[in-house]
Amino acid sequence: MTTPASTPTVLLVHGAFADAGSWSGVIEHLQGHGIPVIAPPNPLRGLAADAAYVASVAAQIDGPVVLVGHSYGGALITVAGTTENVVGLVYVAAYVLEEGESLGELQGRFPASPLVSNLKEWTYPVPGGDPAVEVTITEDAFPAVFAADVPAETTKVLAAAQRPLAAAAFEERASAAAWRTKPSWAVVATADRAIDPEVERFGAERAGATIVELEGASHAVAVSRAAEVADVIREAVVATA
Repeated sequence: MTTPASTPTVLLVHGAFADAGSWSGVIEHLQGHGIPVIAPPNPLRGLAADAAYVASVAAQIDGPVVLVGHSYGGALITVAGTTENVVGLVYVAAYVLEEGESLGELQGRFPASPLVSNLKEWTYPVPGGDPAVEVTITEDAFPAVFAADVPAETTKVLAAAQRPLAAAAFEERASAAAWRTKPSWAVVATADRAIDPEVERFGAERAGATIVELEGASHAVAVSRAAEVADVIREAVVATA
């Protein structure tokens, strides 16, 4: 299949407690339709630093870019999306922040999800300073909280391979809201137990996003419903080409 030169490159940004491999099914579907795609690692060290990294990757891609963010990755594309060659934003079971808002503030508008009471704290070294705190989901709670609609054997692997998020990321404020000037789409996972679906829905509606609700989908919707997530991304690619 020949891909038009104007076809945007899809840049997939994973969230906390996952890695770029969580996009494998989505990547397969996009590539099958001739859409260029890249899924870089997300450092997960803080909103400003991670958004700057995503913006740097996007800026080095020739031609237009559609940014896709899952979970915490949604907060990153909200900021990184101001990069000049970014033409669209797709939020997948994600936080959609307003400028000046933190993850904690947005989450605080709604009842706490089961994620909050099932986090395990770790520490990591910071050059020249005290150790910093990072969090993962406890392995026994991971299936129900993160991936209830994913086969058990797959969930065990995801739980063991999850990547921690710096706890400070919950308090950092978004320096921009790219959805104010860029078109956006959103997938709401209606059975999400990591981010309350109402949090996803509220942010998406506030951003004026085109919303697709996937009934019964868990937070790991990009794994369990890869084809449907890819369809939304394809819609964004076609609309911005």
